Amino acid sequence: MNNKNFQTFFDFGFSKIRAGTFNTNNQNESFYLDSEFFTDRSNLELKIQKIVTSLEKKSNEYIDNISLMIDSPEMLSVGISLFKKFDGSILKESNIQFLVQDAKQQILKYYVNYNVAHIIINNYKIDGVDYSYLPDEIECNFISLDILFICLPTDFVLFFKTIFSKSNILIDQIICSSYAKSINHKENLKLTGYTSFIDVGFNKTSIICYFNNKILSVDVLPVGGNHITKDISQILKINIEQSEYAKHNFTLADKGLNHNGGSTELLQKTIIARTDELFELCNKLIESNLNTSDKFDMMFMGEGSKIFSNQQKNNNSFSYDISLIGETSQDICLSGFKFIQGLNKQEVVMVPKRQIKQGFFEKLFHFF
Repeated sequence: MNNKNFQTFFDFGFSKIRAGTFNTNNQNESFYLDSEFFTDRSNLELKIQKIVTSLEKKSNEYIDNISLMIDSPEMLSVGISLFKKFDGSILKESNIQFLVQDAKQQILKYYVNYNVAHIIINNYKIDGVDYSYLPDEIECNFISLDILFICLPTDFVLFFKTIFSKSNILIDQIICSSYAKSINHKENLKLTGYTSFIDVGFNKTSIICYFNNKILSVDVLPVGGNHITKDISQILKINIEQSEYAKHNFTLADKGLNHNGGSTELLQKTIIARTDELFELCNKLIESNLNTSDKFDMMFMGEGSKIFSNQQKNNNSFSYDISLIGETSQDICLSGFKFIQGLNKQEVVMVPKRQIKQGFFEKLFHFF
């Protein structure tokens, strides 16, 4: 029997760890912690243990299991449609479960090096009529399902399971961080129509497109904020630490780089050129996925998007309007907590069984 009051979430980025623990019986009681910025990943266990120990003291509860929020430059999404004839009887959730299980096995068969993190049913077509959700008590002769799978590399997932297992912590559920954050922001901002969330991370940029409540696509570019830092370092001939500082403070660069004659202007030109390139790459992917001439919103989020201050945003030659979403550790961890509570009603939630051996677990499908 689980007598725990708190649920704990770790958002594990490539340069920072954020964690939050939430009292499931009291929504006003929660605690958050960040790690420092890092590029050396050799002592991750120590960073994890430090955060865990502090959260345990704050919550007065032992942490032995968590939900893990991660992204990967190799994350991919796969869409599949399934069809099945029925005899006109009432359609049951167990019928859908069988079809989803079959689709999942097909994905795992052809993408052998990937784990399925999320399963989203975008559309139920029942006897020629489209439904966003499974209707209650509906007779069915023919059904088709449009399913989107979001997958993470198996070795990437195993790496984190191993790291946390060394701290005697089991991972209950893997959540794609950018996906969960986009759902939370879309809900909070009451966004409708075509919307794209662009999550700029350390070494990747995730692009998630929606039409109203329907998720249309998930794409990843293997380019992030660290690539801009490296460009600055190479062009200005300064080290990575100086480049990172200059990137985040380049509106004040005249104070920090005057000793390197002419570098202030070169720094700004480098950043603007690289962000323009990133905008264009994102725009091409979005336009190809949406396949529409309608106006769409571009919402930038993530640690790497902090470079796009409102002042500097206006300096870019990019023709589309963009919005910048500021995020705190609380926002990020809360998006994971709300996701677990069933924020996306189209998600097929994978609920873990009670774990018997550390580091291994099985999952069942469960429909809200």
